[in-house]
Amino acid sequence: MKKELPKIVFATNNPHKLEEARALAEGKIRILSLGDIDCHDEIPETADTLEGNALQKARWIKARYGYDCFADDTGLMVDALDGAPGVYSARFAGPECNPTANLHLLLEKMEGERNRSARFATVVALVIGEKEYLFKGEVEGTIATEPHGKGGFGYDPIFIPVESGVAFAEMTPEEKNAISHRGRAMRKFIDFLIKQDI
Repeated sequence: MKKELPKIVFATNNPHKLEEARALAEGKIRILSLGDIDCHDEIPETADTLEGNALQKARWIKARYGYDCFADDTGLMVDALDGAPGVYSARFAGPECNPTANLHLLLEKMEGERNRSARFATVVALVIGEKEYLFKGEVEGTIATEPHGKGGFGYDPIFIPVESGVAFAEMTPEEKNAISHRGRAMRKFIDFLIKQDI
């Protein structure tokens, strides 16, 4: 009899993140969405670090729904902007922002800037039983002068990782997952979770 895959909830309302995570975990872990547990909450993200936000989201689900859970937070750190947008990457253009507005504001702030080096970082927080764990992934790159490609989401059209020379948005999902910040953090998390035998 085939052993059932371990299940865990991903505390995200971002369908792109859910899709990426499920692709990485395929055949190893069954990732449940918030919809799968009938959660339709707006989960708060009020910490001032990636670690703090990821833990806040995972703890929220664990406390209210009782499920072992993981969450992530991601930031784009641009050297010429003193590490901005960083933890505020998803809200860079203000309260009514959207991914397109965030991207265009970043390009505007980088206009004429010669130092275009940047890095993407993701922290995955796992709350399992009474314990909490953190997993981090990073990728170095540069900010393009204009958007490229049709894939990905967020800042993917203007972030060019050093390993590839093309923007995340120009890659297939498999190519992006192989080198991305989230892919690196998720692989550490998945390897750990499999060893826990939940």
